[in-house]
Amino acid sequence: MSKLLVKPQAPDAEGRIHEVTPETAGWEHVGFAVHKLVAGQNLSRKTGDREHCLVLLSGKVSASVGGEDFGVIGGRTSPFEPDPWSLYVPAGSNWSVTAQGPCELAICSAPGKAGARPARVIAPADVGALTRGEGSNTRHVRNILPETESADGLLVVEVITPSGCWSSYPPHKHDQDNLPAESLLEETYYHRLNPPQGFGFQRVYTDDRSLDETMAFSDGDVVLVPRGYHPVGAPHGYELYYLNVMAGPKRIWKFHNDPAHEWMLKV
Repeated sequence: MSKLLVKPQAPDAEGRIHEVTPETAGWEHVGFAVHKLVAGQNLSRKTGDREHCLVLLSGKVSASVGGEDFGVIGGRTSPFEPDPWSLYVPAGSNWSVTAQGPCELAICSAPGKAGARPARVIAPADVGALTRGEGSNTRHVRNILPETESADGLLVVEVITPSGCWSSYPPHKHDQDNLPAESLLEETYYHRLNPPQGFGFQRVYTDDRSLDETMAFSDGDVVLVPRGYHPVGAPHGYELYYLNVMAGPKRIWKFHNDPAHEWMLKV
């Protein structure tokens, strides 16, 4: 199996099914974890030298940061529903959540600076939604933490790709610190499928093909994108959700399309 494809594990005592760290991924910036909590279960963390963005994939939690009560956030029953709720937590802080019923929580992280900005709830009204592409290249984007919103390094977005459509397409990459043309960003994809017995495809490849892997992923899998182009396909009959986490030395998203396929943008 590809080292870029990470399968979920059985929930541990903290409900954790995924934990990607810079050390396990072999890179420097992005961290990602998923916890499936049961009603009343508490989860807490110290952020240390990293900032966190907690994304409620489903369910509700009561949340506090550094002793400040943020009340109950969340509400959707599935990531395929709209209106995501999230909580931004700066570096040098601590947070605690308690599940108000079954809950799936993603923890996105990147290096941060303590005291740089306050914790805040990212409510559905704060999330910019748009549709990109057309025909079989249609996808629906929800910008949870885009570069226009305050953070040190994190970029967080979730995408719904309809049945039979492609996403992150035409193939693009962001693996060169070459601004203003291109930025260097590591990236994770957390994939969910509806109905869940489905599958999807993702290819990760570089111009020189020193990296060229095509993976069939299942519901709940994570795909790591350390470099290269990374298109995604959703087979007919299966709706695809993915949560993207990106971070790099500069908090700017500038991508470069594969020249071999860029022609379709000019038709």
